[in-house]
Amino acid sequence: MRVGQGFDVHPFSDDPSRRLVLGGVEMPSVRGLAGHSDADVVTHALADAVLGAAALGDLGTHFPDTDPAWAGANSRALLAQVVGLAADAGLAPVNADLTVVAETPRLAGLLPAMADALGAVLGAPVSVKATRGEGLGAIGRAEGIACLAVVLLAPADPRP
Repeated sequence: MRVGQGFDVHPFSDDPSRRLVLGGVEMPSVRGLAGHSDADVVTHALADAVLGAAALGDLGTHFPDTDPAWAGANSRALLAQVVGLAADAGLAPVNADLTVVAETPRLAGLLPAMADALGAVLGAPVSVKATRGEGLGAIGRAEGIACLAVVLLAPADPRP
């Protein structure tokens, strides 16, 4: 068994047309996050956790924000590639647990959809929780969103 942790944080974008995507779920009419890809902070944290558990580096190593090929990339597609890298290393996800830290928007009603969207890509159960920064620091001042992730990987069943 291998445990990996991931963390990501993105500030809110100044671009009024930037969409907000969290855990693969788009939230209409909410200011998006700044970033090179779709800036899905939740999916990025999970992908980093998978890479960490598999000892394969981090998201920026595989998908650098200096490479125009990843501009606007769908983070769930990146996660799928990361799960594939773990599979190539002989590892498969068992489960994941994520905590989103945000003052805004309110996420309670969207957490099950995020868990379902991420679980479908991960191929394992995903728990997504949310909490607030309680007014402390940049997250508490609603300047952005952060996410912490933990994932458990196990040796994959040998393929026939």
